[in-house]
Amino acid sequence: MPEQETKERDLKAEQPAGLNSWKRWLNYQSIVKQVPFFLFLAVLAVLYIYNGHLADKTIRNINRTEKEVKELQYEYTAVKGELISRSKQSELIKAVEPLGLKELTESPVVLTDSSLLK
Repeated sequence: MPEQETKERDLKAEQPAGLNSWKRWLNYQSIVKQVPFFLFLAVLAVLYIYNGHLADKTIRNINRTEKEVKELQYEYTAVKGELISRSKQSELIKAVEPLGLKELTESPVVLTDSSLLK
């Protein structure tokens, strides 16, 4: 037995120190001990990817909403301009002419209740 122990020591002495430490890291028990840490890293990676996709989706929604707001602003200014032009007196006269309505040429008469005067 002492001969075998001396051979093992000689073999260990010949191997570089880095290789011995890698063997320690790669044995079954140490790998099993590291599984929770690797699972934690995997969960972090999944959360990181999910967060990136969520940010992209949010940016797309913001851009779509900004585009809709701009379109609604253009529609608002167009409708407002049309309303202003239609509410001019000359445009109103043209609009009600087919109904038989005409613009007054003389001032209106104010009616009063004679029973209130007494």
